[in-house]
Amino acid sequence: MHTTLLFPGLFQAAACTTIPPTQPHAVSRLRAERLARSSKPFLARGGPKGERCPGCRLVPSHCLCAVRPVIPTRAGVCLLMADIEPLKPSNTGWLIADVVLDTFAFGWARTEVAPDLLALLADPQWQPLVVFPGEFAEADRVVTQTPVPAPVSPAVAKRPLFVLLDATWPEARKMFRKSPYLNHLPVLSLAPEQVSRYVLRRSKRGDHFCTAEVASLCLGLAGESHASLTLDAYLDVFTHHYLQAKHQLPPQWEGEAHHRLQVLMGAV
Repeated sequence: MHTTLLFPGLFQAAACTTIPPTQPHAVSRLRAERLARSSKPFLARGGPKGERCPGCRLVPSHCLCAVRPVIPTRAGVCLLMADIEPLKPSNTGWLIADVVLDTFAFGWARTEVAPDLLALLADPQWQPLVVFPGEFAEADRVVTQTPVPAPVSPAVAKRPLFVLLDATWPEARKMFRKSPYLNHLPVLSLAPEQVSRYVLRRSKRGDHFCTAEVASLCLGLAGESHASLTLDAYLDVFTHHYLQAKHQLPPQWEGEAHHRLQVLMGAV
């Protein structure tokens, strides 16, 4: 059994098995493909013999699979992931795929591109937008808002597809420069006022955000406020569990982050 969510009431912890709570999502599948190509096994730290839950990547004692929120959205997310990102337990692209059903994930390479990625970018139901600082793109490509469907015909309007470069900042800049198949797409430049709350990896700049924070900002721009807030809360819960496990402390199931996620999940 995974952790159990009770309504009304509080989150309660239980033991975790090795069975994921749902079918593998796009990032999970990409991780499996990346592991299959490895010449040696990837060993994540923590847990008995490095054991981690395959559904949330946390040590079994801190599993949060049963509190995974799945929110219906009109917007989608396409993750272009640097080679090692799918393997990192701290990667937050995984959290996006947990929450947003229409999440797609592809490994990035300078010399090749997945045919399925090109087909997705050309799919007429989507309006892809590369999310990247506008200062690195031609001015005529830069937008600061997402397309808004006309009130009389929202069903025929293209759905926003946020293309996120999931990598370290130096890697992301390289990916942006060396992906010619993205050159014809609009570049969505975000101008957030808040400072990143992500603490699992450190950046020298407070205006650098983790991938899940960027996705939350994009969802908010697209009018998906509930999904945006839920992803934010889920990131906080994941971060809490990750750090508690790192310091060999139990998760605080009655804490503020869990309560906020519980309220948002109850509103679905």
